[in-house]
Amino acid sequence: MKRRDKQVKSKWKKYFFLLLTINVVIVLGIMLLIFWPVSSSTIPSTEEVDEQKSSQFTVRTSKDNLNELVNAYLDKLLDNSRHHYSIELKEDVHLLGELPVFSSTIPLSVHFEPLVQENGDVILKQKSISVGLLELPNQKIMEYMKKYLPMPEWVTVNPKEEEIYVAVTNMDIRSNFKVSIENFDLEANNLAFKIHVPYKTLGIKPDSNE
Repeated sequence: MKRRDKQVKSKWKKYFFLLLTINVVIVLGIMLLIFWPVSSSTIPSTEEVDEQKSSQFTVRTSKDNLNELVNAYLDKLLDNSRHHYSIELKEDVHLLGELPVFSSTIPLSVHFEPLVQENGDVILKQKSISVGLLELPNQKIMEYMKKYLPMPEWVTVNPKEEEIYVAVTNMDIRSNFKVSIENFDLEANNLAFKIHVPYKTLGIKPDSNE
């Protein structure tokens, strides 16, 4: 009898510790989901253009013209998507859209400051951000943007840095032209882009001695 009682107590101890372990794992899992830091993003690599095998032109435009072009591109990109957004170029870059919350959506508004990089790309640095009446950390809101808002492959949302990296130099253009930003001053309405035209696109063979 004593031996049987010991066996029963031993089994109950095993079940108790097994149940305790499961509960601890569940609690730790929930805590990780709540406090896990937002993920960082890798900025796309850029390919250098061989200046000896291309010609360069500078194109200037207005923010109204660029705004129409950007939103026409977004309309095509988001054609089969449930989540839409648009861009307004005024004193800064203003992103307007919606984020899904349970079975509904809430309005999203983000203002960015464009910072042109030496390689011709641009970083959109977050200035202000809001999602309806909800009070959420900026990084978390940008994490939701990264998850739910479709972006081109050459655009990277970086929640940790609260910015969006726009690698225009990585844009896939059918003509094989390469684009880079020279100037992006929205307040002065002075927007300039460099267009690199490869000789091979025009059927021109560069001098091998160059």
